Amino acid sequence: MWWTIGLVVGLLSLLWVVYDIAKNQKDMGTGRKVLWIIVTLLFGLIGAAAYYIVEKRS
Repeated sequence: MWWTIGLVVGLLSLLWVVYDIAKNQKDMGTGRKVLWIIVTLLFGLIGAAAYYIVEKRS
């Protein structure tokens, strides 16, 4: 049961990062976009939180 909640949260965080990169980060280079997507794929919610802290706050 708990692993399904974690899976859903991880998937939603990945979708949020991909959507935000595609729609809002027009000045970000392709390499950085791919890097953030990979980081979010590998680390899930922690990767999405890092994206928010690093990219959205700057």
